[in-house]
Amino acid sequence: MKLRIHNTLTRALENFSPLEPGHVRMYVCGMTVYDLCHLGHARSMVAFDVVQRWLKVLGYRVTYVRNVTDIDDKIIKRALENGETIRALTDRMVAALHQDADALGIERPTLEPRAMDYVPQMLTMIDALQNKGLAYRAHTGDMNFAVRKFPGYGQLSGKSLDQLQAGERVAVDDGKQDPLDFVLWKSAKPTEPEEAKWSSSFGTGRPGWHIECSAMACELLGESFDIHGGGADLQFPHHENEIAQSQGAFGKPMAQIWMHNGFINIDNEKMSKSLGNFFTIRDVLEVFEAETIRFFVVRSHYRSPLNYSDVHLNDARGALKRLYTALSLVKPLDIAIDWNNPFAQRFQAAMNEDFGTPEAVAVLFELASEVNRSESPQIAGLLKALGGTLGLLQDDPQRFLQAGSDVNASAIQMQIQARANAKAAKNFAEADRIRQELTDLGIVLKDSPTGTTWERA
Repeated sequence: MKLRIHNTLTRALENFSPLEPGHVRMYVCGMTVYDLCHLGHARSMVAFDVVQRWLKVLGYRVTYVRNVTDIDDKIIKRALENGETIRALTDRMVAALHQDADALGIERPTLEPRAMDYVPQMLTMIDALQNKGLAYRAHTGDMNFAVRKFPGYGQLSGKSLDQLQAGERVAVDDGKQDPLDFVLWKSAKPTEPEEAKWSSSFGTGRPGWHIECSAMACELLGESFDIHGGGADLQFPHHENEIAQSQGAFGKPMAQIWMHNGFINIDNEKMSKSLGNFFTIRDVLEVFEAETIRFFVVRSHYRSPLNYSDVHLNDARGALKRLYTALSLVKPLDIAIDWNNPFAQRFQAAMNEDFGTPEAVAVLFELASEVNRSESPQIAGLLKALGGTLGLLQDDPQRFLQAGSDVNASAIQMQIQARANAKAAKNFAEADRIRQELTDLGIVLKDSPTGTTWERA
């Protein structure tokens, strides 16, 4: 069965064939590194890690580029607040990003460009857009993209210019000719640090966010490549603007297929730093094993929204333990996957249908049941090998099962202490909420004059 991928641009499943036979070129928008990564970032990193892993299983050579945005308004603001240089802040955050990604079993991308290193390429692209009449210099000194001069703007978001303009306003002094125009080059401000300023024919300044990805993708993957990915929140305006810039400059499609992963939600609202409802990867790793977090993400389809809660992560932990329990019964054989095996065929069919990880994970549970019944080292080996294509089930089963128990006990004790603190503060509603949350997880609390103990129901 041929690989089919949902293309956001056409809103349809399409048969996948790379522009260069045997070689897939993929660009995914990475993080703006002014703070630690949260679970929303983990969702995107894991989703496209699975994509590139599966492409390799299919025999493709993959050039996977995931950028780092290391020059941005938020970065400048945070560096000034911290009293440190932009480079010091971003180096520290990139190191933290790598630690978090490594913990989650995310393979490093082939290339990880940093925006600051590609400013010359950005300036060349802005020059090309100006020469084609698609960019203009505002009285503020900014270089802006003239959206209405680019035919087809709105194709990714599926909205007309009038629909996109609804609710937009032109600020009195922003220099835009149209509310939809966006900045390519920001004129330097006196309050900004010197390391955030570059000389150019447009004046001293720095690049806008959108041009960064267009220039890095073009430089490293070519004017047209196979897959462009990122979170659903980037579809508009970031990816829409990338299309306008790249296609406007080079006259050809930027990417053949556009992929967007769904949000992680808390109380049905997108997890984000701007909303203040986020959990960093490190926060969650203090309570849950890294593979549990990865499994929590992988067992949902990448395009679907994913609701975060301790209950859902505990459920993911329990499910993953069932798989590891099967592997603990018998030593799995180290085997190459026989894709003619019926289990492997169903797994492959699921993954080839837009990376259908929920159905693929269901096959893993079928195999676990078969291992429990037969205690076959061959079947256990297939379970482990298929799990490996998703970055799962490669730990020692006994080690994982023991670690899971230890972390679970630690998390329960943390909740018990939080409940005690709430009772001491006479916040009985919060204390009752914590008790009910533990009850829902099958944990029974027993209060006594000497303290609180717990047992599994």
